[in-house]
Amino acid sequence: MSQSFNYRHLFYFWVVAKEGGIARAAERLDMAVQTISAQVRELEKSLGVSLLRSEGRNLVLTDAGVAALHEADHIFALGELLPQRVREAASGPTLRLNLGISDGIAKLAVHRLLKPVLDEPHLRLLCHEGEFQPLLGELALHKLDAVLADRAAPPNPTLRTTSQLLGSSAIAWYAPPLWAEATANGFPHSLAVVPVLLPTDHAAMRARIDHWLERERIRPRIAGEFEDSALLSTFAATGMGVMPAPVSLGEHLAQTHGLVQVGSTPDVQEQFHLIYSARKVMHPLLTRLLASGQSGTLLNQ
Repeated sequence: MSQSFNYRHLFYFWVVAKEGGIARAAERLDMAVQTISAQVRELEKSLGVSLLRSEGRNLVLTDAGVAALHEADHIFALGELLPQRVREAASGPTLRLNLGISDGIAKLAVHRLLKPVLDEPHLRLLCHEGEFQPLLGELALHKLDAVLADRAAPPNPTLRTTSQLLGSSAIAWYAPPLWAEATANGFPHSLAVVPVLLPTDHAAMRARIDHWLERERIRPRIAGEFEDSALLSTFAATGMGVMPAPVSLGEHLAQTHGLVQVGSTPDVQEQFHLIYSARKVMHPLLTRLLASGQSGTLLNQ
């Protein structure tokens, strides 16, 4: 990096790009428009490229500007974390693990998959539940150490992510006592007669279930669709309908919700992937999780 490069200049450019113009950036920073404009020109001079160009009455990013904004996002996201990390280090030894949890994954499955790191004496675990794509964006900005999801990350060279399968479980069908006998008799075609509860199509498992139903020529009587797996099992427990869930969670569903396994679909699997950014120095707890995942027994603990 040239000695003439100035991170303050980069910050002003970053605000201009985020605000969509120099005037709005100047208003946000409570500075003169001329000052902001001069700072951005200094950055362009130090880099030897134009980052912004006029298009009508608007300013737009050049290709170099897009690349600069992408890197600036990383830099200032890390900068926002710096004070908190320093305070944590000063307050005593902690080992922080910041995880994104894709919504729809069963909470008990998450706990079992994370069990290898939960005995860490100085652990500070932060779990953020959300939709798959936004979580990958947070991972790209280094706001998360990893994402636990029901699918692998799609190929994207700019994100530089790696996915590893931590575990998988065949899908079975569970019914409240009200519907247990009717579902078990003639399963799986009974699913066209009894009310069925399903995850919404944001869950990777939904596409596999739909494919299986189509292959078996079953048109299920869908009574409800749920994004949250805990909500799905709660409504099933009230008698609203029959639901699919991983076989590994069957005992828990029986004990906590009184649901009965009425059939299985061993060729339909739910998968659990750990997605993380490839780095030369890996987070020690991620290393532990990845090593434990290779045994294939995490979901059965």
